Amino acid sequence: MNYEKYEHIIASPDKLEFQFISEGPKGKITKVIQFTQTLHEEIYNLAFGNLKSDGCVDDETTNDNGDRNKILATVAGAVYEFSSHYPDKFVFFCGTTPQRTRLYRMALTINMEALKNDFRIYGVLRGIDTFERVAFHKGVDYFGFMVKRKKM
Repeated sequence: MNYEKYEHIIASPDKLEFQFISEGPKGKITKVIQFTQTLHEEIYNLAFGNLKSDGCVDDETTNDNGDRNKILATVAGAVYEFSSHYPDKFVFFCGTTPQRTRLYRMALTINMEALKNDFRIYGVLRGIDTFERVAFHKGVDYFGFMVKRKKM
């Protein structure tokens, strides 16, 4: 992604958590990115949002701090770092609202040329009791997304 990123990122030694400070008109807001293993050993869920006082991620608050693209680029940078450390793992992510999922789809679409050099990118379709991973295509409404680092 060719957007400015936050430079002062704190990563845990195992690269499962990253923190940085969003700076904008609403002030300084601590953001956290967490990768947690799902029931499927090869899939990690990406959670992102404001850091709550108990250390959890608040992924429902909208801050409107004027730095959306810088934040998305910083999250993408964390995915690069995570996947460098765990190249055989998938990263799953979806928005907490349809609007956020659409935003992620738009970000993937806009940056597809750069991202496809480094990642296999999938859309996740949701059935009644099933999830299906398919090749990502522009303009399709997916439940979520998965990426996996191509062999380096």
